[in-house]
Amino acid sequence: MKKTLLLLCLLLCTTAYAQKKIKVACVGNSVTYGAGIENREVNSYPAQLQRMLGEDYEVMNFGKSGATLLNKGHRPYSEQEEYRAALDFAGDLVVIHLGLNDTDPRNWPNYRDNFVSDYLSLIESFRKVNPECKIWICRMTPIAHRHPRFKSGTRDWYWQEQATIEEIAQLGNTGLIDLQAGLYNRPDLLPDALHPNTEGAGILAKTICQELTGNYGGLQMPVIYSDNMVLQREKPLPITGTANAGQKITVQIAGQKKETVTASNGKWSVTLEPLQAGGPYELTVEAVSGKTDKKGKKKTADSQKIVYRNVLIGEVWLCSGQSNMAFRVNELADSQHKELTAYAKKEPQIQLFNMVPRWFTNAEEWDEAVMDSLNRLQYYHDAQWTACNEQTVDKFSAVAFSFGQMLSDSLQVPVGLILNAVGGSGTEAWIDRKTLEFDFTDILYDWMQNDFIQDWVRGRAALNIKKSTNKLQRHPYEPCYLYETGIRPLQQYPIKGVIWYQGESNAQNIETHERLFPLLVNSWRKNWGEEFPFYYVQLSSIDRPSWTWFRNSQRRMMKEIPNCGMAVSSDRGDSLNVHPRYKREIGERLARWALNQTYGHRITPSGPLFSSVEFKDGAAYLSFEYADSLHTSDGEPLRTFEIAEHDGLFVPAQAKIVDGKVKIWNEKISHPQLVRYGWQPFTRANLVNGDELPASTFRSKE
Repeated sequence: MKKTLLLLCLLLCTTAYAQKKIKVACVGNSVTYGAGIENREVNSYPAQLQRMLGEDYEVMNFGKSGATLLNKGHRPYSEQEEYRAALDFAGDLVVIHLGLNDTDPRNWPNYRDNFVSDYLSLIESFRKVNPECKIWICRMTPIAHRHPRFKSGTRDWYWQEQATIEEIAQLGNTGLIDLQAGLYNRPDLLPDALHPNTEGAGILAKTICQELTGNYGGLQMPVIYSDNMVLQREKPLPITGTANAGQKITVQIAGQKKETVTASNGKWSVTLEPLQAGGPYELTVEAVSGKTDKKGKKKTADSQKIVYRNVLIGEVWLCSGQSNMAFRVNELADSQHKELTAYAKKEPQIQLFNMVPRWFTNAEEWDEAVMDSLNRLQYYHDAQWTACNEQTVDKFSAVAFSFGQMLSDSLQVPVGLILNAVGGSGTEAWIDRKTLEFDFTDILYDWMQNDFIQDWVRGRAALNIKKSTNKLQRHPYEPCYLYETGIRPLQQYPIKGVIWYQGESNAQNIETHERLFPLLVNSWRKNWGEEFPFYYVQLSSIDRPSWTWFRNSQRRMMKEIPNCGMAVSSDRGDSLNVHPRYKREIGERLARWALNQTYGHRITPSGPLFSSVEFKDGAAYLSFEYADSLHTSDGEPLRTFEIAEHDGLFVPAQAKIVDGKVKIWNEKISHPQLVRYGWQPFTRANLVNGDELPASTFRSKE
């Protein structure tokens, strides 16, 4: 009898324990089911979610491959056995991930008007079987550009659905889990362009686990925040980070105190009122979690605090591009190296944030151990803001530091310089994925064999990753990669503007670059949410045939892109070296644009820029912007001007300065129609203005 009672008690205890488990229903399509994943019973996202949540939860997989959310779709989820089983399960927590199959041309074009009502009906059906349940719907996992229907409609319908799903979450009073964000920049985890592999499923499981539990690992800040940082003056300052859901966040600096509560997705943001230049200050960020007793009264509080010291308020500029921007102070010609290090010894109020790659793209094969880190977007060393001194400046960008020196001296405020430049990188690597998906899709396809991308770039990437057996192996030169590893992590850290030195790795295809460069500028401005100034360097001189046309293209784009300027560098080129050793002038010329256009100083921003030509009496009369006191840089006659009656038949021209214009002619050309200047890959053109700033090379007919 006693034994029977004991067994009965054990049975009752076991039943009571089982009833206490929180039931999690994972509703969805093949991504939920785990299609394409080896040993899916163990590695699908619901299975991994079960292990993450632990024994207090019971997670069930109700995924159905091919299922549509639309009831008139080709395989409605509402008609599947998995749906009926999910209702019978009556989960306490319900996670719905549907919509991918609705991008099929059989579905969305015909029945999109039913998407909202069908989704709301599905949500309500789970509430009917368990009125106390909590429901989350999901932003869909990505569909990569390699999907066979991507360009024919899936791309567009996918984003239309994403926007609709966000609205449905509000209408249906559900939570919203973003399953796109963790995988969107990891196309290597989507072998067939649609279904995540085991690692991708793990990312989904972690994302859902964090949302269900609210545990995001406590207070964390973006990598750009550290001691010695510079915050942008005189504009509202968003400060962002992550923490556990519901934590109270307090941010304090310079007498300001802002508070907020962390959202369910772990994100928080406060906006500081504009600050005037000055410092040093302390920036304090604190997260507090309140605990309550059974009566709801506050009992204890867990808190985390991060204190950033020596924070300055001033001007912040992002300095990016390829190797000529990365070119260090200690690589300069001796005279310029001495000048800049002597200035750095004075320890001016210039702070440096140097994002150094973990692997430089030299002509070498990388070890297999590198490949996984590349795929995980772990390309840069951890960086911290450092104060400028003789030691720190030596390994910093010569162009960026020269730019910062001139700004610091002229503005008399702290200056923060964020360096993010990768040798050999093409423009396409710095543009966000969505922009390229919509505005230049073809450059994404088979990029290692893609003629839009310079053959040198593709060849170097192939050499670096030669040891990889992964067909989807990532590389820093891949389109989007440097945006995803070097721009997104900055998390919209407030900046004043950008200086950019790049183009050498796109000079083989001017027409392609003319599409890419505006996309890059717009991509970054969209990321930061403002049309900040964007100042760039025109390629210098070297014996590479396409560079004449490329420099002219860069000059023309200055008129097409608002709030930008171009620094001429052709007078500081080297006929054999793509990395000229004289960089100080280039940084100062960029600073002239900033001081004039951004800060309103009365300083000439540029050398002479061709504006128009008038042909009369057998000669050409050229007008220029920024043309005060035109003369030659060396006291010699003007040179490298050419004139033609027919394109392709240019001849050298005589030239002289007449009443602020340049008159050019050749006695053999009676009816000139075209003019060009400095039209040699390596040029010794010598026209300058009164500030000794060189004229841009050009041709009069675009």
